[in-house]
Amino acid sequence: MNTEETLETPITADENSVTLDSPIKRGKTEITQISLRKPQSGELRGVQLIELLNMDVASLIKVIPRISTPSITAPEAAAMDPADLLACGSKITDFLLQKSVKKEASLIA
Repeated sequence: MNTEETLETPITADENSVTLDSPIKRGKTEITQISLRKPQSGELRGVQLIELLNMDVASLIKVIPRISTPSITAPEAAAMDPADLLACGSKITDFLLQKSVKKEASLIA
């Protein structure tokens, strides 16, 4: 009998979802996917934007719990696999760029 549960956000083509290489274990449950949403300015308090753009680990650990679904804790974010943290950081840095900058970057690249 399998008593382990898996927490996943609904499976959709959500470009802001990150499928975790190493699921987050919370008791008997496993979180295998988290969805990140664009943070509001207040959710970035205590963090320097340049540090987020540089994917500073301490800054990511502060912000990820504030914008993740299902909500994960700061200790869970700190224990994330580095590859998963990098994937989340990539989504977050993308949120910080204006649409016009993203458009220019895609035309140049």
